[in-house]
Amino acid sequence: MPANGPTATVIRSTAGTGPAPGPAPERGCIPWSEARHVAFGSANPLPPVAVPLTEAIGRTLSRDVTALQDLPHYASSAMDGWAVNGPGPWLLGGSGQHGSLPREGNRFLPANSAAVIATGGLVPHGADAVLRKESGLAARDTNGNHILTLRPEAKAGEPRSGQHIRPAGQEARSGDVLLPAGTVLNPAHVALAAAAGHDAVQIRARPAVAVVLTGAEVVTQGVPAPGQVRDTFGPQLGSVVSLLGGVAGTPQRIGDSFGSWLDALDSPVLPAGGTDVIITTGGTGKSGTDHFRAAIHALGGQLLGDGIAMRPGHPAVLARLPDGRFVIGLPGNPLAAVMALLTVGAPLIASLGGAQLPPLQLVMSGCDLEGDPGMTRLLPCRFLSGLAFPVGHTGPGMMRGLAWADAVMAVPPQGADSGGPVPVLPLTWAAQPRTSRTPGAEAAIPA
Repeated sequence: MPANGPTATVIRSTAGTGPAPGPAPERGCIPWSEARHVAFGSANPLPPVAVPLTEAIGRTLSRDVTALQDLPHYASSAMDGWAVNGPGPWLLGGSGQHGSLPREGNRFLPANSAAVIATGGLVPHGADAVLRKESGLAARDTNGNHILTLRPEAKAGEPRSGQHIRPAGQEARSGDVLLPAGTVLNPAHVALAAAAGHDAVQIRARPAVAVVLTGAEVVTQGVPAPGQVRDTFGPQLGSVVSLLGGVAGTPQRIGDSFGSWLDALDSPVLPAGGTDVIITTGGTGKSGTDHFRAAIHALGGQLLGDGIAMRPGHPAVLARLPDGRFVIGLPGNPLAAVMALLTVGAPLIASLGGAQLPPLQLVMSGCDLEGDPGMTRLLPCRFLSGLAFPVGHTGPGMMRGLAWADAVMAVPPQGADSGGPVPVLPLTWAAQPRTSRTPGAEAAIPA
């Protein structure tokens, strides 16, 4: 389903096989920090969905999980042994040598009687304790009755009133909140929900993301020849989308023509159930072969952010189609694309999924960092002794530096001094800096 608004009929201004129309109107670059807020604020959370418990691990609750009845919902035995009524010795009731109780119902246990019970078994009415198996001895008396007595090695005072009985409601009472909304479910949470009687839970929706990859020069296997480049998006972009909280469909590869762009944005390869976001790679420049803006314009879409004052990744574009789908145009260079995805894709997916804006942290820089007037420099970095240091090999088309980075420093236009604070954007797949999140960190980033 579209993320916002009713489905609208798309009217193309140009046939898909014809030439591209003139360039769409431009808004100009927006500051990096503002771009994050624009992306986050442009969407509303998707409606929550109910999923079976088998699919709930790792998802975020949107509604409290409460106990549907007392936990445990009956008094049960904590030991293998005998349920007893009175001080003993006890007459073993029921059939068989050991006086077993029937499984169905909760039979009353008369005074001075006992019945075999297993761990977790239903304690019969009238029982005031459970005698553990190691402390009891069942035998016949001279009249042929089955009698339970204490063994000589039984502990003094055994069994005490209530001993080895787990009372009903010991873990929770009916209606108690067991898992509050906002909990990211782990296996133990899911087991608790099952114990409480739930078959499904209501969780935050994950936005469905269609991925459109472009580039006639891109090869998907082997060593690229001169003039070719190896596909770096296909093997990882879907996984990054998943780490950010989305569900990515199978990547769709298209040519570089305007018609291919128009068809892909109008009818992308969708994840099951529709799409909320389309992510494209390449085509966001200003040359005659870059068709992102023209295709958005032809489909009646709106540019929410046309370029971002950051390096690398400044040609990134955020748009919305008339039917409510969002389109994120990533640059074609791989590092620039990842920086753009973290800048606008992460906030947008978080907003659609009902999460908070991905936080920034302030970390001390380990060296002087040169600024770029009017631009935020995004530098992959490593942490050493609590300080952040930029890594090497961080050109727009390089991935070597990012592969070993812990986070990304957002160097403000005026630069940063060694020992001074610098905003850091954590990487979802890397270790987090060992610092406390700094309230108002985003406000500290100059535009």
